[in-house]
Parts: sequence; C-alpha cells; structure tokens
Amino acid sequence: MSTTELVQELKKAGSVNDSAFWKRIAKDLERSVRSRRVVNLSRLSRNTNPHDIVIVPGKVLAAGALAHSLTVAAYSFSTEARKQIEQQKGKALTIAELLAQNPKGGNVKIIG
Repeated sequence: MSTTELVQELKKAGSVNDSAFWKRIAKDLERSVRSRRVVNLSRLSRNTNPHDIVIVPGKVLAAGALAHSLTVAAYSFSTEARKQIEQQKGKALTIAELLAQNPKGGNVKIIG
C-alpha cells in the first residue's frame, strides 16, 4: 500500500469512526519523508510498559535493546528492529494492520 493510499484509508477511518487519533496519524504521514519520525528500540523500551500497543508514524530502527514485549505498528521497520521485537515475543505490524485490528484507535500510544 502506498503512502497516499494509507493516508486516505486513515482519514476515512477517522471520519467513519469519529476518531481524532487516526486523523492525527494521517496528518503525520502526510509530512515529507525528511521530517518523518525515526525511533530507536531503546526509546520504545524507555517510554513504554510491557504489552503496550505503540504506533510510530515513521521508521523504527534497531539501536539499543528492547527490554519487554510490545505491539509496535510503524510505517516501516529496519530488518534488525523487526527481528528484535519478535525475539521479545512482541508484534511488528504495519499501520494498516493496526487500523484493521483497532478501528477506533483506543489504548494506543504515539511515540516519536
């Protein structure tokens, strides 16, 4: 799914479900590639609790270590970051997959 298609889906979900959360994520993804967020695993580990659901409207990189299990949805992952998340018994999802699982966007933290 291209960025444009994803943004359209997020805006649609935000309107249909009356969710400001998905509208905010769509707005963040509309930004230029240079100003998108880049988050390291160490930052995710510091700012979350075990079994949290987190969204990163950008890329997740593998710098640092992940200390606990998380469900992380992001626009993209480095190969090593995805591997480390799965080693901790977490889930690495795309934003579209999280949208399908959680159409209202409840109990999801935005990191980045």
